[in-house]
Amino acid sequence: MKDFQIQGINHIALVCKDMARTVDFYTNTLGLNLIKTIALPDGGQHFFFDIGNGDALAFFWFPQAPEAVPGIASVRPDAMETGNIATAHASMNHLAFNVPVEKMEEYREKLVAKGVEVTPVLYHADVASGYVSEVDETAFISSMYFFDPDGIMLEFAANLRELGDPERDIQHQPARALSQVN
Repeated sequence: MKDFQIQGINHIALVCKDMARTVDFYTNTLGLNLIKTIALPDGGQHFFFDIGNGDALAFFWFPQAPEAVPGIASVRPDAMETGNIATAHASMNHLAFNVPVEKMEEYREKLVAKGVEVTPVLYHADVASGYVSEVDETAFISSMYFFDPDGIMLEFAANLRELGDPERDIQHQPARALSQVN
């Protein structure tokens, strides 16, 4: 028996620089519904968006928050060109929204029409490069990446097959921090 009955994500909380701009992007560009707003005692705000299945995406706005540090706390703005997606320990690298696989190209076209820079549709695969240009037997997720107005890397992703097969999907031992290697 498992110790906890985890039933998915209740919400993920991120920090934005401008709540009005964030609400505009997530409601008007991505079409999410704003479902809860909270005024914080320090003058800040905490807003929640419905992302389906009873889950939410939340944003804090703190009046005195420090500036973003791309390449450390978030993905660098040039990640789409360079492929460098490294971020610091305990940072959030990106947020992936589950979407229907048959809608990937349509959704990409909609994002482009709304002025969002977006990668081509990629197929993550069990190959050395990590992806293939066409769906084949090694592909497991179809996805595309883009940024929100604060530089948060977002992804539209669709599983191409069920994951979790120990023979196929669990092939690597977890790495140890370099400082702990004997």
